[in-house]
Amino acid sequence: MSFDLDDKKNKENLAWEEIRTDHIVQDEWIDFRRSAYRFPDGSEFEPYYSYSRKDYVVIVASDEEGNYLCVRQFRQGIKEVTTEFPAGGIERIDGREYGKGRGESTSEDALKAAKRELLEETGYVSDEWKHLLTVPSNATLADNYAYIFAAISCRKAGEQKLDETEFLNVRKYSADEIEEMICKGGFQQAVHIMAWLLSRR
Repeated sequence: MSFDLDDKKNKENLAWEEIRTDHIVQDEWIDFRRSAYRFPDGSEFEPYYSYSRKDYVVIVASDEEGNYLCVRQFRQGIKEVTTEFPAGGIERIDGREYGKGRGESTSEDALKAAKRELLEETGYVSDEWKHLLTVPSNATLADNYAYIFAAISCRKAGEQKLDETEFLNVRKYSADEIEEMICKGGFQQAVHIMAWLLSRR
């Protein structure tokens, strides 16, 4: 018997209806919203908060010696310097920072973005790329997606070309060192940990 995911979703009757939305902050960087919803049983509840940001890429990149390229940078959410994989936003062709509408008509190609971010953040390039997964970044609060890639046999091709708000250092780690950091809570980005586990399958 075949499994039709879309058909099963339609029969579940679990979708909420958004009946009102207020844009609390809506600027070039983010659309932060407060919404009211009607549940499947007809009852209503508010507030629910959500936001829109641009889609982004995460790259699990290893060099020709089998070491993994990571970056160290400050993250204002937890107010700590973190160790993570190279990552960055997928540029919008329409000039916006966020919004519905994925694909080549509205956004830079995800693989192209991954190659650009790896070069800009680390100065490395690769000829061997693999798309691992595209997944919602935070399905509870956000509508953007993370595109996860692996880049193998990376080689140095230039210097970093960082944005004016980027201050980061490149570090190389062995697979065992990354495993140890994850186990000890020293690799602090959840999507990046997921990317690591996918790359090791």
